[in-house]
Amino acid sequence: MEKAKSRKAVATMLALCATAVALLASSAPADQVRLGPLVVTANGGFEPRLLPKRAYAPIRFEGSASIRMLNGEQPPALRRIRLDFDRDGKLTTTGLATCAAEAIASATPAQARRTCADALVGTGHVAASIALPGRAPVEVSSPLSLFNGTRQGGNATVVAHAQNTFPATETYAVTIPIEQRRGTYRYRATFDIPPIAGGAGALTRVDARIGRRWRSGGKERSYASARCSDGILQTLGLASFADGTVISGSLFKACRALP
Repeated sequence: MEKAKSRKAVATMLALCATAVALLASSAPADQVRLGPLVVTANGGFEPRLLPKRAYAPIRFEGSASIRMLNGEQPPALRRIRLDFDRDGKLTTTGLATCAAEAIASATPAQARRTCADALVGTGHVAASIALPGRAPVEVSSPLSLFNGTRQGGNATVVAHAQNTFPATETYAVTIPIEQRRGTYRYRATFDIPPIAGGAGALTRVDARIGRRWRSGGKERSYASARCSDGILQTLGLASFADGTVISGSLFKACRALP
């Protein structure tokens, strides 16, 4: 496999994940980048596309990202994701319940969603390939839950929860800080991917749908909202893999301003 300390290409890396971010309309074409046999594909979008030019309006995100090898081998493990989000996007958590990672650290996906139902802001799935010595790789998957976490240093957080049961049960409850920034991008989410099956696993797919509406202080509120000041919403992503490969790039999605 080709290794690189820094490789740049137009692509988006979860999203996601995650965090969400940040995954932009299911009708949009997929973005794909290839480095040797490694292929990363991302797709997604936001709704509605018609947005105010100055005020913020509620939006919903939906998207996916996949990682595969053209030679059929298990891809390198994804180690870190960093996502920067356009200043025309806005995150609101006022009056929204929070969920601490410790509260769901040993919960099944169903138990986690019951325990922190009032803090749920996104759902999806994650999949991975696990290659144990002397055995063919096994594909595993889990429901993915995203919860509004407790604030850290004045910044919002997201708690991502998933569970793997092969070859033994492992529960992942990862707190992702969402740092507020100045400049082109309003928020940055940086998070490490926990080792899967003791390091024998590699993430192969993530999909997520993000959006939550609630009422607080006599107002209707939305977890994610946006405006269309210049006709585009932009996400900058960077992904680091265990073999030293780094992929980074920007994704631009068009919006239309209300008259």
